Amino acid sequence: MISVLITAYREAATLGPALDAFLAQLPPESEILVVCPDAETTAVVHQYAAQFPQIRHVPEPARRGKPAALNLGLQVAQGEIVIFSDGDVRIGNLAIAPLLAPFAAEKVGAVTGRPFSHSPRNTKFGYWSHLLVEGAHQTRLARDAAGSFLLCSGYLFAARRSLIPPIPEDALAEDAVISHRIAEQGFTIRYAPEAAVYVKYPTTYADWLRQKVRSAGGYAQDTVRNSPYSMRSAKLEAQQGSSLALKFARSPRELGWTLLLFAARLHLWGLVFWRVRVMKRPLTTLWQRVESTK
Repeated sequence: MISVLITAYREAATLGPALDAFLAQLPPESEILVVCPDAETTAVVHQYAAQFPQIRHVPEPARRGKPAALNLGLQVAQGEIVIFSDGDVRIGNLAIAPLLAPFAAEKVGAVTGRPFSHSPRNTKFGYWSHLLVEGAHQTRLARDAAGSFLLCSGYLFAARRSLIPPIPEDALAEDAVISHRIAEQGFTIRYAPEAAVYVKYPTTYADWLRQKVRSAGGYAQDTVRNSPYSMRSAKLEAQQGSSLALKFARSPRELGWTLLLFAARLHLWGLVFWRVRVMKRPLTTLWQRVESTK
């Protein structure tokens, strides 16, 4: 049995297409759990649940954040394999089969899908999103081929439920926490590049920083930073990503956007160091809703 665990908040407009994409691919005995607290999104879940009995709403009235919502969903999930996704993304038409195939090997603990940017490349922020997802793709391909540790993408990944411990409620990057904990138990994480998920990325610098500070900030928290495994940091990004980023540009304008991205990433990692490492600001402060991705 497969459990799909989707977290959503004020995503009534995007949740329907997200559910449709899963319903078209899942075996009939699977379940889809949607954890959401707000009335508008809950109404969409109930509409779908009336037609599809495998869909269930998991209330989260306390609104303690995404890690707490995931813990609630994991407590009621019945599947041996849990697929994680969000209510504001859409998986590809043929994503589920390649995402599940590597679990035929007993020592595979998790499998990550491949995000694609749904934003236009001919804008600065759209270009940044295409560059960053391509960089992540190339890194995962290389590390998967080498049998190295991989980080799962929270937009779409699957894991063995028995390997997932409770997620700390202050975790900024719950996908990183799950990835590290699975690896620390001696299981491997594989990459399924055919398991596509389409994501809309921020369109303003303020929203870009809100999103990136909370995701990159998760790697500065002790839960992940003290792990013996590592794939993402400011140092690794500079060492491994600079050459690819410069080659990615197709025009002088895109090269200029690339150089601006270098400056933005320096700004980002500086904010992460100050807000997460020094000030130790809580999740409620760092996790801000990004409106332009909806």
